[in-house]
Amino acid sequence: MNGRTVSRDQHGDVGSQVLSSRVIELRKKRNLTLEQLAAASGVSRSMLSQIERGRANPTLAVTLRIAQAFGLNIGELVDQPWTASRIEIVRRDDASQMFRDDQECRIRTLSPLHLEKNVEFYELCLAPRARLHSAPHFEGTRELLTVTRGSARVQAGDHRCVLGPGDSAHYHADLEHTIENIRDEELVGFLVVTYQ
Repeated sequence: MNGRTVSRDQHGDVGSQVLSSRVIELRKKRNLTLEQLAAASGVSRSMLSQIERGRANPTLAVTLRIAQAFGLNIGELVDQPWTASRIEIVRRDDASQMFRDDQECRIRTLSPLHLEKNVEFYELCLAPRARLHSAPHFEGTRELLTVTRGSARVQAGDHRCVLGPGDSAHYHADLEHTIENIRDEELVGFLVVTYQ
């Protein structure tokens, strides 16, 4: 899941617009080209261009790399009043937290968007017999899947296992990996992605 983005409609959402304005403002203030910011952050020029146009909602890892390139933490990058709050709430109907939502799969980000650590939390729902296949993420990426309802088959590289409700699997996500719903009921679980 690391490094992927969810495309937005023409108008984008409020979170994307805030990040868009901030990246443009900071880049111009420091006289950086998109190429220079891409080199400093490790985020591609095309991705940065999409972010600046409000056409992409980057993962937390990508946002963190952009913030670090400016010498900031994520809270400082987005510069929002709620970053000073002692309690941050992620509402279940907040569309900006939806990573993917289609007939087969729904992935909702549970982490605050400015989380400053190299970790992301997701709620994962897979339709009956559906599967979520992912190409290898950055080296050192790991995933921890905990199933709360249904049964899952997890494969990472040549290794596989089956999980039932309450079971967890921690696996290398820097290999090709798949989470498959092996039942005729919805699979629900929680996914934690960590980066080294």
